[in-house]
Amino acid sequence: MSSEKAAANGRGANGGSGRKGRSAAGSGEAIYNRIAMLRAERSVSRRQLAEALGVHYQTVGYLERGEYSPSLHLALRIARYFEVPVEVVFSTEPFPRLGQ
Repeated sequence: MSSEKAAANGRGANGGSGRKGRSAAGSGEAIYNRIAMLRAERSVSRRQLAEALGVHYQTVGYLERGEYSPSLHLALRIARYFEVPVEVVFSTEPFPRLGQ
């Protein structure tokens, strides 16, 4: 079972939207992301993003809440969807707060 399907079934690992998560392998390495912010800026629903990526809409929620880290393939597809470099969406360091 792919990690995307596992996350959609509630068996997934971890990721984050400005939030941190642990890798799917459980190595404890934090991954931070800006998916929720990018979605909000573009008025894209979780369901719309999920359909464009070919994943279950709950997978997007797991990513945003930091409950699941995406595969490299999924991370690249997310960056391509938003037309930004992958480093704009994902980081191993917390993103600085906006307005500071």
